[in-house]
Amino acid sequence: MDAIRHTCLKLEVPTNAQPDERSSIFVKGTWNHHRFDLSITDGLHAWTCHATEDEVRLRAAQWDQEPSDYVALAERYLGFQQPGSIYGFADAGNGYKRLSWTFDKEGMKLEWRWKCQPASDNKTTTAEILNFLMDANIRLSEEVVRKTQSVERLKAESEKCLAQSEKICDEKVEFETAIYAKFLNVLNAKKAKLREYRDQLSKQTTTGSKLKQEEYSSDKTESFDDESDAEKN
Repeated sequence: MDAIRHTCLKLEVPTNAQPDERSSIFVKGTWNHHRFDLSITDGLHAWTCHATEDEVRLRAAQWDQEPSDYVALAERYLGFQQPGSIYGFADAGNGYKRLSWTFDKEGMKLEWRWKCQPASDNKTTTAEILNFLMDANIRLSEEVVRKTQSVERLKAESEKCLAQSEKICDEKVEFETAIYAKFLNVLNAKKAKLREYRDQLSKQTTTGSKLKQEEYSSDKTESFDDESDAEKN
């Protein structure tokens, strides 16, 4: 089953009495795969257009298009106002109106037109369009609220992650500082120990040298005494 789509477009179109002046109309579209329906109001009067599958197929064949492509292009121009397109809503006699819009194709300016009949009940048709606009506005407002809340949640999560990151960074710096301080303490202790060993070694070396000198001096003295005794004899 084809999905049904709904659009509503506000257009500023020339008036019949004063072409330079503009009046506002609202065009509500209901789009199916091979057909579409339009409801139009200027706030006071309303009109409708029911493009059946047979009518769409005939129009599409005239433009060498598939019916679905024809509907998609019509939806593009009546669902959203296209820059460069000239829209019109002119009298067609007996209360009828002719809705038209232009588009470019292969460098040529082309125009599509659909005849709209007076609505059977102006108030009901206008109310349906206004209700659709209000519902769409409510949905849009709710979507804005949801997106705003989502952004706020993301912002809160981001701030939380930033705070955690800063905490981890501070803890890392604190840990590295403590480790470095311990390393310096160990290094200084080893240096002090090495200096102590060096001083002890130096003392031992000095003491050994003195002992050797004393032994050497003692040996010389004994030798000298022996020689003196020999001379006496």
